[in-house]
Amino acid sequence: MAKAFQKFLPMFDRVLVERLAAETVTKGGIMLPEKSQGKVLQATVVAVGPGAVNKNGEVTPISVKVGEKVLLPEYGGTKVVLEDKDYFLFRDADILGKYVD
Repeated sequence: MAKAFQKFLPMFDRVLVERLAAETVTKGGIMLPEKSQGKVLQATVVAVGPGAVNKNGEVTPISVKVGEKVLLPEYGGTKVVLEDKDYFLFRDADILGKYVD
């Protein structure tokens, strides 16, 4: 675990993710300018909170684990900069799905 994540722990049902890099070259070898690159909706989970507390006071666990690849909504999330890298905070319920091997 990197030093930045030892200093930052998401609260409640929040998930900290790092978006995957955008494709800069097409399959045919054409270089894409930055403006024409689509928004990357895939990310890797780097930290998770303990979970949300329901009405009964019980903690509902997070549905993803550190290291899993997830599908994000096109909009949303809170940008967080840790050690000069961009990360995003999402609620567990905002994550659309996770990729399985």
